[in-house]
Amino acid sequence: MNNWKHNHILDLSTFSLEDYNTIFELTTRFKDVHKSSSRKLPALQGRLIGNLFFEPSTRTRTSFELAAKRLSADVQNFSVSTSSLSKGETPLDTILTYISMGADILVIRHESTNVPAELANYVDINNINTSILNAGDGFHSHPSQGLLDLFTLATFFNPKEPSTNSLFNKKVTIVGDILHSRVARSNLWALTACGAEVTLCGPPSLLPEEFIDFVLNPPPGQRSDPVKKRGSVFIERSLKDALKNSDAVMTLRLQKERMKQNMLTDLDSYYSQYGITHESLKWCKKKVPVLHPGPVNRGIEISSQLVEDNSINLISKQVENGIPIRMALLYLLGLNKNS
Repeated sequence: MNNWKHNHILDLSTFSLEDYNTIFELTTRFKDVHKSSSRKLPALQGRLIGNLFFEPSTRTRTSFELAAKRLSADVQNFSVSTSSLSKGETPLDTILTYISMGADILVIRHESTNVPAELANYVDINNINTSILNAGDGFHSHPSQGLLDLFTLATFFNPKEPSTNSLFNKKVTIVGDILHSRVARSNLWALTACGAEVTLCGPPSLLPEEFIDFVLNPPPGQRSDPVKKRGSVFIERSLKDALKNSDAVMTLRLQKERMKQNMLTDLDSYYSQYGITHESLKWCKKKVPVLHPGPVNRGIEISSQLVEDNSINLISKQVENGIPIRMALLYLLGLNKNS
């Protein structure tokens, strides 16, 4: 894996096709380890990984902890409720404490955009040999979720050998609260990198028209796009039109905790227009997989019947794939640490 050049993992906009396929190859190997009786590899033995979640999480925090332990790393978990933040300590001071304790990798989730990037910049400027892995920051990015969603779809379309080619020309529809979703943004970078055609669907209050140009230009501070030719992005307001000829559907949680104002006045109306159900999936004109990053609001984004129908939804597969994906990311960052 000498071709891995990222000291930090902050945003999928910086990933090349080679990066995605490197992660897919490792994830496929680690899936076998995860299912084996031993379940442990000595790959990161002696490394210290800090899980610093300044924002609540169940799936992401737990799977990062399990991934680190599967690789034999030592793990320190940070809890806001028992930390010194209540005494006035800043997130930077908290993180510097973990660095002083010898953390090799810090997995950071924060409600504010760009906190992981600012911390990565700090450690680089100060020549600190610690890698930062973004576990979700504000509206901005959730790279490990985007990667596990991508791998889940690639495995669905090509179970024997999932790769970026598995998504080429596939029509993927993302429905719901795009505006407040870091998951949607990460999936836009990932899916278009693989040549997928992505259709976004939602009301104007949750899906502004400017998302049509989201992947056309690299983010501020990024000089160029590592992907030469991306797939296309479309916007549809009608769920029926969005689902027509789709190969896969992803529905998103309404991010009510991130809305600065009440942007939806009638949840029943939202569900009738944008809720994913067995009935609405008939518009795809074929059987398609359904994804949801969780946690699920049943009867708002997706019907309870569909959540419980594992012949169609891939929600449990997403959770399952979260561990080997995060094992791959931790392993690759661990390669950069000095012995």
